[in-house]
Amino acid sequence: MDIILASQSPRRRELLGQMGLKGFKVTSPDVDEMVDGNLPPAQIVEELSLRKAAAVAEHADEDDLIIAADTVVVLEGAVLGKPEDEREAFSMLSALSGNRHYVYTGVTVIRGDKTVTQHEMTAVSFRELEPEEITNYIATGEPMDKAGAYGIQGLGALLVSGIDGDYFNVMGLPVYRLGRILADFGLDLMELAAR
Repeated sequence: MDIILASQSPRRRELLGQMGLKGFKVTSPDVDEMVDGNLPPAQIVEELSLRKAAAVAEHADEDDLIIAADTVVVLEGAVLGKPEDEREAFSMLSALSGNRHYVYTGVTVIRGDKTVTQHEMTAVSFRELEPEEITNYIATGEPMDKAGAYGIQGLGALLVSGIDGDYFNVMGLPVYRLGRILADFGLDLMELAAR
């Protein structure tokens, strides 16, 4: 059995390693990420994580275990994906300034005929940000490949005044929830780590 992460995200790779999974393969699924904008955020991330996992499962062995995830940031009902450019990053970060938003990550695990898809939601509060510090943060390049235009595991941590829920979910992989799903597939991570 191979474990395959259907994501090129370095953060997701790092978190799987932190969970004790070693020697897993990484692939980038080619899927249509367009969804109905009227869907609730939880449904959006579940649908996209399922699409990613299913695309990889089509080319995997029956015994392989596929893990996929998708993350969005939601502010006052609006879904914020990755910024297209620096102007959009500035707009997103300005909107997040002084506000509470929600990070949703959908996670799907597929092995053979069994598929489990769930999501996690974490509330994140930003302190008030000055326009100049937003510009300086964007100049680091960190916001450009991240939903909501920030990375909590990097310099973006300096923007966050509080968090309620799974910290790792904000990084893009709900570690607790994924651990429970993997246990349901017979993969006991603590037992693996103890070997």
